[in-house]
Amino acid sequence: MKLVFASNNKNKIAEIQSMLPESIKILSLEDINCLEDIPETADTIEGNAILKADYVTQKYGYNCFADDTGLEVNALNGEPGVYSARYAGEQKNADDNMNKLLKALENNKNRSAQFKTVITLNLEGKQYLFTGIAKGEITERKTGTNGFGYDPVFKPENFDKTFAELPLEVKNTIGHRGKAVQQLIDFLTTTK
Repeated sequence: MKLVFASNNKNKIAEIQSMLPESIKILSLEDINCLEDIPETADTIEGNAILKADYVTQKYGYNCFADDTGLEVNALNGEPGVYSARYAGEQKNADDNMNKLLKALENNKNRSAQFKTVITLNLEGKQYLFTGIAKGEITERKTGTNGFGYDPVFKPENFDKTFAELPLEVKNTIGHRGKAVQQLIDFLTTTK
């Protein structure tokens, strides 16, 4: 079976492919000659994952899956949420985003937050959603150099290190994206 992942992130694609049985082959957007930016205009994380998967299925006719991720901070009423990547502006700069977040939480004792990843799978005319959540808290300063995005300021529950300080294998096991991907893989390997 061939399945398009609505992404051109080669690391993410290789990581997911390595977790799947050989009978399932993942194609990137580039592989199907989808070179345009797929609009992410929904006001929820689920909505954006659905938009991306539907775009590929409707325009190119492939079975497809897409993901979207956001950081939800309780003291900020769930912000930055769906706007996580562009929280500090359209330049989508991770340092700017983290600086804005740390400033917004200055002197705030409630630092609880969660990362949420939603994967939408369009398969044989049906749609399925898989959600992975990692609960934790926002630290007071950036620590660590692994990972990307908000990883240097997010400390997962039951750990004394940020995602950016943990080895990738650990982050993938306890992290939001890893949990959602595992649900997708379990579904694909038990239904095919």
